[in-house]
Formats: sequence, structure tokens, C-alpha cells
Amino acid sequence: MPKKKKRAKKPALTARNADKHHLYQESVQDTEAEATFLSRTFQKLRGRPPRTLREDFCGTALLCAEWVKKKDRTAVGIDLDRTVLEWGTKHNLEPLGEPGRKIELRRADVRDKCPGRFDITVALNFSYFIFRTRDVMRQYFEAVRRSMAKGGIFVLDAYGGYESWQPMEEPRRMNGFTYVWDQDEVCPIDNGVVNYIHFEFKDGSKLKNAFTYEWRLWTLPEITELLAEAGFSKSTVYWEGSDSRGEGTGVFRPRAHVGQEAAWVAYVIAEA
Repeated sequence: MPKKKKRAKKPALTARNADKHHLYQESVQDTEAEATFLSRTFQKLRGRPPRTLREDFCGTALLCAEWVKKKDRTAVGIDLDRTVLEWGTKHNLEPLGEPGRKIELRRADVRDKCPGRFDITVALNFSYFIFRTRDVMRQYFEAVRRSMAKGGIFVLDAYGGYESWQPMEEPRRMNGFTYVWDQDEVCPIDNGVVNYIHFEFKDGSKLKNAFTYEWRLWTLPEITELLAEAGFSKSTVYWEGSDSRGEGTGVFRPRAHVGQEAAWVAYVIAEA
């Protein structure tokens, strides 16, 4: 009986051969879970399956690619960074025969007029925190509301907790590398924060400051108040449940009151 050929071993990840976008997708994003949450929540609120998705600050458009795996769905991804859109097209969309049939990518400001009407619009991974004044944030929310389909929803995520106001580093081991979330600066005067993502490898090499985020750390009351000012009739916070050890379950449900936690991530769902 002929021997099976041994598969060539992939070289170990190092700062020299790693692709920061692949590392980000593996360590930060779980688009399968996100697409499921979006679909189930919309179905529960509207009694029908969602079809159209607008992904603001889409980056590599990984969520768009996951979204259209289900039949009769389309997606539009919007981002200003041409380089990251090209990377996403090559690595995430072309394997699906996209963009073109079900996915459209637009290099544009998310505050610009967006043709089309969308069942679900999302701004995830805290990307909209880049807007640092109330007026600019309200302008963005108003632009989203104008592009929503009848019965559409707007889904944002947010983070907080008393640890979010502390400069600190949080490492997390992944497959072949370590992801490091670095809260480097926090300014209490304007709630400005500077955060970094670093990647470290088993050979001791590092991708330092692979991603840099200069944001305002918005609180949930600020977000929901601005959504109301922008014309949204209702905003609901979806809070993650905890197990007996205090670990997050990955299940988010509507909540009106919760206790303080060291660190949390929540969704805000706005309805027009």
C-alpha cells in the first residue's frame, strides 16, 4: 500500500511572514456569530428574515462575506481605506465570486448619502468611536437613518467598565501568536483614548502597533441620547449574559439595568 504523502508543514508565524489583517480577523472578529445574532434579532423584532446589510467601516468586509452565504442576501460595505478594501476583495470576496453579484464595496465616508435601503446597518468593533464630538456623531447617525429600509435596524457595539478607563495591556494567546490589546492613553477631560493592537510570536518577534485607534470612549447613555436626537424612536441595549464563573456566554439579551462590571461589551440596537 503506497504511503500517504506528508503535508508540508506551514512555517511558524513570525513578525516577518505574518499578515496583520489575517491576524486581526482571527483574533478580533467572529463574523459567523455576529451574522447569526443580527439575523435572529431582526427576525424576532420584525417577524421576517433580513435581506440587506450595510456594513459601515467594513475594513476587509469579512462580515459582508459571511452575510451573503445565506440565500437571497446582499451586502454593501463602506470604508475610506482603499488598501484594506483591496485586501478584503482579494482574500474574502474573490473566493466567493465577489464583489459584483451580492456584495458591493464603496470607498466613501459613512456620513455621505448612501444609495439603497437596508434592513440592517452595522457599525461594529467600536469603529464609529472615531467621531469625537456630539455634532459629528449625530450627523453620522442621521445619515444612517436616512438609508434604512422600512422596519430597518441600526446595530452598534460599545465597550466599557471601570478597567476601560485604565492604561493597561491585555494579552490573549491565539493559534501560533499572542494578541495584545493595549489601552495606552486615557484622557478624562474629553474621554479621548489611544489604543493599540500588537501581535507577538513564539520566536520573540513582534508586530508592535499593528493597529492604532484614536477614539472618544463613548458611554451608553451618550450613544442612546444621540440616537434619539438623530431621529431614532427607540434604542435598546443588549447585554451579554454570564455563566457561574462570571465568564461571558456570548448570548446577548435586552436589558434596562445591570450591575457594574470591570469590562463589558454590549450591543445597541436602534429603530427608526
